Amino acid sequence: MFNNLTPVVKNLLIITIGMFVLSGFLSFNIVGIAALYNPISGNFQPWQFFTYMFLHGGLGHLFGNMFALFIFGPLLERFWGSNRFLIFYLVTGVGAGVIYAGVNYLDMRSMKQDMEIYMTNPSPDAFSRYVGSHASGLYRNLYDIIDQYERNPQSAQLERETKQYVQLIYERSANIPMIGASGAIFGILAAFALLFPNTELFLLFFPFPIKAKYFVGFYLLYELYAEFNRTPGDNIAHLAHLAGALIAFVLLRLWRKERNRFY
Repeated sequence: MFNNLTPVVKNLLIITIGMFVLSGFLSFNIVGIAALYNPISGNFQPWQFFTYMFLHGGLGHLFGNMFALFIFGPLLERFWGSNRFLIFYLVTGVGAGVIYAGVNYLDMRSMKQDMEIYMTNPSPDAFSRYVGSHASGLYRNLYDIIDQYERNPQSAQLERETKQYVQLIYERSANIPMIGASGAIFGILAAFALLFPNTELFLLFFPFPIKAKYFVGFYLLYELYAEFNRTPGDNIAHLAHLAGALIAFVLLRLWRKERNRFY
């Protein structure tokens, strides 16, 4: 089975798995250097658009991405050649990071404006709206202070505490990093479905074979739903997954035009 690995896929697997293992032995926090932070964060660095792809948060995260690369990557590398496959992997991964960071930056600007408005005009209703809009997962944990502030709107102590919470929520959100190769992996899935749409896939969690176009199509619809209907505690970058697939679609269209032009 491993004899079927192509050169770029094999090296990507070695590098990514190696980074995961190595990070457990490093004396410094590699996430603080290589993960992709919001551009508004003091931890942001331009190289993170590249390096974030090679970090993963846990064994399950790593296995899911590398298993997809292992299954779908070799066929695409044989179809395109190693150079074009590597370009595709890097462009979809970096591009997904750029799109995600751009949208996240706009969200954080809006959140910062809301924070500044609250600092100027604090009130129980404003605090409840801020928490509900920007930290809905924490709403239950902050319910007591929300309730106390509603019953004592003139309390200077509660006003100070809510201002501290508002600032902490903003700083926490601004410093949540993104890691993982999922943007590039979703690019691979999208490319596979576009190039080999009727290939039947036999998946462990599916009781019957399913064509690639349906599997990837349903998967992307789920990601779209999950992005706009987030459940508390969902810290998955669904937008980056969708961005990787979108960039894959654009790249394939460009390469198809290039092929038609020369042949």
